[in-house]
Amino acid sequence: MELEALIRLRRTIRVIGFDDAPFVRRANDPVAVAGVVCAGTRFEGMVWTQVQPDGWDATERLTQTLLHSKFLPQVHLVLLDGISLAGFNVVDLPLLAKQLDRPCVSVMRRLPRMSAIEFAIRRLPESEHRLAILQRAGKIHADPPFYFQVCGADPIAIAAALKQLTDRGYVPEALRLAHLITTAVVKGESGRQA
Repeated sequence: MELEALIRLRRTIRVIGFDDAPFVRRANDPVAVAGVVCAGTRFEGMVWTQVQPDGWDATERLTQTLLHSKFLPQVHLVLLDGISLAGFNVVDLPLLAKQLDRPCVSVMRRLPRMSAIEFAIRRLPESEHRLAILQRAGKIHADPPFYFQVCGADPIAIAAALKQLTDRGYVPEALRLAHLITTAVVKGESGRQA
């Protein structure tokens, strides 16, 4: 069933939310990424992968992790905590949506300062290529408390879905849980802020 129909009929939306673990910059060790599957706001399962810090494998790792999991047939929507993982390992959002045949959404807690992001990216190798991938994610939509980029679905439908997928606070539950889990694995306990 299409996402818009699920929202209109008030059916359960199954979602997977990806977030990366805290990591030490310049350590060059792979960074853990959790993908938490929720039916609405109820936890249903999880996948785990790793990406290279400031690398180029985020899109491929997320794609392969989901394609080889039992969860993809059930998932209606893929959420990312921001457009990049492990620093500036930028996710190619349109490519991810095409490969998974699912709408993909980069969710942000606040409107990003693009000048600061561009400045940081320009300090990395192949900065123009990273910036091009970043640009492909498209317009940032604002429906406070949510800011997001979307490929594969109507922004109005995504704004409605994000509200349904959020139990409390300003973050969809799948992303909140992914953040808590990755933080606890690395630091021994989850943090106060998710």
